[in-house]
Amino acid sequence: MTMSLLKYCPQCATALADQEVAGRRRRACPDKTCGYVHWDNPLPVVAALIEYEDRVLLARNAAWPEDMFALITGFLERDETPEDGIRREIREETNLEVNALTLLGVYEFMRKNELIIAYHARCEGQVALSEELADYRLIAPHRLRPWRAGTGHAVAEWMRRRGLPFEYVDSPRLPAAEA
Repeated sequence: MTMSLLKYCPQCATALADQEVAGRRRRACPDKTCGYVHWDNPLPVVAALIEYEDRVLLARNAAWPEDMFALITGFLERDETPEDGIRREIREETNLEVNALTLLGVYEFMRKNELIIAYHARCEGQVALSEELADYRLIAPHRLRPWRAGTGHAVAEWMRRRGLPFEYVDSPRLPAAEA
């Protein structure tokens, strides 16, 4: 288990220590009157496989390599349902409006300590990317290649539901002809 980088108690400023709490090693305050425990629970993330003009929209984050494209994702905000969260993220990142939304599944992404709640979103409108995104591609459903982690499992589930054959690839990189 990777321990959190949190060093000091946010309640009393005492240096945190690795302790056994509820059957796991956790960062906790050694001051027994404080009792703070850093649970380091996964962050909820929403994701969308966007179906737009009979194709699937994959986007490239501005910080990613030129050939890496994946689903639209974002953190769920306080007092927001997952459905409202993914509608907001789609609107903010692509300018598209959601016509229909269906849950694909919930997937672990342990490498980033996230829990992904993934949806299939049928969308319309004119694509206009946020500054967070550098590019997008519209991919024919039969040409999708799900990757072996995180949102790639949502792509595979969407393809499975449509009876489309697929094989997993190692990362969400497009072949040269599509990048």
